[in-house]
Amino acid sequence: MKILIIGGVAGGATAAARLRRMDETAEIILFERGEYVSYANCGLPYHIGGAISERDRLFVQTVDSFTNRFNIDIRIKSDVTRINPEEKYIEVHNLNTSEKYVEKYDKLIVSTGAEPIRPPLPGIDSSNIFSLRNVPDMDRIKRYIELNNPKTAIVIGGGFIGLEMVENLKDAGLNVSVIERSNQVMAPIDFPMAAIIHQHLKQKGVSLYLGEEVEGFSTQNSRTEVLLKNRNNISADLVILSIGVRPEVKLAKEAGLTLGSLGGIRVNDYMQTSDESIYALGDAIEVFNPVINSYSLIPLAGPANKQARIVADNILTDNKHKYAGTIGTSIAKVFDLTVAATGASSKLLDRLNITHTTSYTHGSSHANYYPGALPLSIKINFSPEDGKLLGAQVVGFDGVDKRIDLFAQIIKKGGNIYDLEEIEHAYAPPYSSAKDPVNMAGFVADNILSNKVNIIHWDELGKSDRSGLMIIDVRTKEEHELGNIQGSINIPLDEIRNRFSEIPNNKKIILYCAVGLRGYIASRILMQNGCKDVFNLSGGYKTYSTSTEDYSGAANANQEKDDKETKATKNMKTIKIDACGLQCPGPIMQLKKNYDTIAEGDRLEIKVTDQAFGEDLNGWTRMVGAKLLNMDSSRGVITAVIEKQPSDKKASLQSEERKDNKTLVVFSDDLDKALASFVIANGALAAGKKVSMFFTFWGLSIIKKPQKPSVKKDFMSKMFGFMLPSNSKKLGLSKMNMGGMGGMMMRSIMKNKNIDSLEVLMKQAIDNGVEIIACSMSMDVMGIKKEELMDNVVVGGVAAYLDRTDSANANLFI
Repeated sequence: MKILIIGGVAGGATAAARLRRMDETAEIILFERGEYVSYANCGLPYHIGGAISERDRLFVQTVDSFTNRFNIDIRIKSDVTRINPEEKYIEVHNLNTSEKYVEKYDKLIVSTGAEPIRPPLPGIDSSNIFSLRNVPDMDRIKRYIELNNPKTAIVIGGGFIGLEMVENLKDAGLNVSVIERSNQVMAPIDFPMAAIIHQHLKQKGVSLYLGEEVEGFSTQNSRTEVLLKNRNNISADLVILSIGVRPEVKLAKEAGLTLGSLGGIRVNDYMQTSDESIYALGDAIEVFNPVINSYSLIPLAGPANKQARIVADNILTDNKHKYAGTIGTSIAKVFDLTVAATGASSKLLDRLNITHTTSYTHGSSHANYYPGALPLSIKINFSPEDGKLLGAQVVGFDGVDKRIDLFAQIIKKGGNIYDLEEIEHAYAPPYSSAKDPVNMAGFVADNILSNKVNIIHWDELGKSDRSGLMIIDVRTKEEHELGNIQGSINIPLDEIRNRFSEIPNNKKIILYCAVGLRGYIASRILMQNGCKDVFNLSGGYKTYSTSTEDYSGAANANQEKDDKETKATKNMKTIKIDACGLQCPGPIMQLKKNYDTIAEGDRLEIKVTDQAFGEDLNGWTRMVGAKLLNMDSSRGVITAVIEKQPSDKKASLQSEERKDNKTLVVFSDDLDKALASFVIANGALAAGKKVSMFFTFWGLSIIKKPQKPSVKKDFMSKMFGFMLPSNSKKLGLSKMNMGGMGGMMMRSIMKNKNIDSLEVLMKQAIDNGVEIIACSMSMDVMGIKKEELMDNVVVGGVAAYLDRTDSANANLFI
């Protein structure tokens, strides 16, 4: 039997090796368009970053070693240009000799893979804009970095490969920005889980530009400016395109093989195409996904290897083996985080109108009392009818891989959330907990389906009419003070039985705690004491706060510290605190307990795994007048050093940056008043002052985006939107507006006199660090959504404004 294989790497090379192991007599010829037949495609970014220092380690087999071991005719630099199914031959172009010839076959395997998407944008062919698909691509990027020593890079696309490139470019010493068209990175996971990644990327100094489209490129002097649709353009020395891939099916399509609705080659259970002599596998095919009972494009190396083995067996045994399908189990490293998913996301299930219920849980990689426990977040999707497990996502710093594999096996076997409760795992404190996070996900789902608890999700709460709600924070007073959901009242869990009189029966009660457990206990107490309309916030404040935080925009510069400040002197006492595994307010309470015992000038070094600790610490040090000397994050552990200040310095620290700041309340949507606001703001910024601008009611029109995304609004909100200016360019004058002509005349006069426009003044203010706050109450009243506002706008209430006035000696109302 003569078997031809088009394409090597994971699919083609694996099929070739399996064929030879099964049949020593078969004639096997493998055609590879490139010069490398079998290499670790997934390892390419790590050689660029230096984690894999030796290039040769990427090659699983060379042509010579593969040929010698398996006696296979391997023809590299051979481009297959045509398949003729009727006469069973292919046409080949030898790229070395330019020879063209025909090769006949009995069976053919198509493993052409996928090609990177490269849209026809202006300027995309610049020499410093790269894609990464194969070894030559890797070599070009690596060589460019070595020869040109770039300082900055932009990665377009926040998928798995894109984020792996972000990490490795950072490791190579570059400052990196990510541009992603969606509102999140990592498309296979849902937004609340992606928000954890956003938080981590910001901690690592990566700038995120989410919900942004690229319109083209402009390159001058080896620096490329990326032209953005909705934001100011950004530039870098190096650009990586990682927009995605699509099946490379040109040969199959021209040969008349059936393609699926998603653009991949359609195969049956035996991996046969519409031609019984031709098999296909890997990234080029549409694969059956049993979770959604439909076909999907799942370009992963694991499934490609398994498909290759089945294809080889079926060719030699006349179709004895069926492929069970692919559920899309994937995992990636993003700096210190591990991100994994299996089955279907909520986004996919919603798109397919598949009814499902979702649950969030937060645990630890192993028993909290054993050193080194790191946070682990889990989201599962399941059927509300029978509890069938439809999808799972896990994000954490350790133990993510083994948890996602457990979920994947349950999903692949068609199991349910009750199987999660009973799954047996290896337990010892260094490796897990007696009730593993996978078990806990099952327990929580069971409580939901058995109506032991009603849940509400973070986005549902955000859309709710607050007038009919009572939101109760059942955490401790200290936790509540460090951060809470706006409008919530604090009734700690241990006090709730004695404070029933404060809880009305005519309102919907929303309970929340840190991660959901105390909220569940509180809901059980209330439900069994006559409260009917009680809901627990799934995932607690951790999921809510992470999901509602805006991580988009330029990363904060790393805090620079004087070496003399960060190194303890011989006479200085430093106490080390291990608060790893503790959730808020545990780390802060440990800090407070030890802080009270040390002398002035002594230091505390604390290690924490709660990723929200940084914000808590900044607030706490201001409150007590301590000095934060250093804070960094590595492998999921935040290490901070603080110093206790003498009483005379403590007062000055508590009032630090509270001397000469400026605040402006912008109430008007008149062009002249908006101009005055930003002229004053820029003047103060130029004088080195910190400026906060609070936009409320009509003033909100000034900070609307020119191009706004589509958002759902009620009738009144639509009416406000119709009557109000849509953005800064639509503002009129407060006097002599002349039916709208006044604003145009003012802009024309300003242009003729070379006076900066309002939009230029706004950009200057933002670039120079002005803080823009949008009044949340006014937004609610006028039906304005955060998505409609400019980037870098902070949504806050009166409390946020008053906090800024405390540090200001001038406050203007415009």
